[in-house]
Amino acid sequence: MATTKDYKEFLLEQLDLLDDITCRPMMGEYLLYWDKILFGGIYDNKLLVKIVESNKKYQMQEVIPYKNAKPMYFISDIDNKELLKDIIIDTCESLSRKNK
Repeated sequence: MATTKDYKEFLLEQLDLLDDITCRPMMGEYLLYWDKILFGGIYDNKLLVKIVESNKKYQMQEVIPYKNAKPMYFISDIDNKELLKDIIIDTCESLSRKNK
């Protein structure tokens, strides 16, 4: 099942506390970037983020986004914009340190 455009638009509205969020389509799903850092995506109408040390504290469920993919964390509480912002910032800060 591919992600619907309506869900993608809703999710982007939920992420409006963060400037510079970009979304790129990929085979019926969407990759998400913050400040040009790929942090996750929307897969089957679910918001998933990469697993890094700094976001383990949120105790999110691990899921496999598609066959043969690495596990990612599923953010179930997408109505809490502050929490979404915190998770994404923590994730991206770890990813940017990792790429230096």
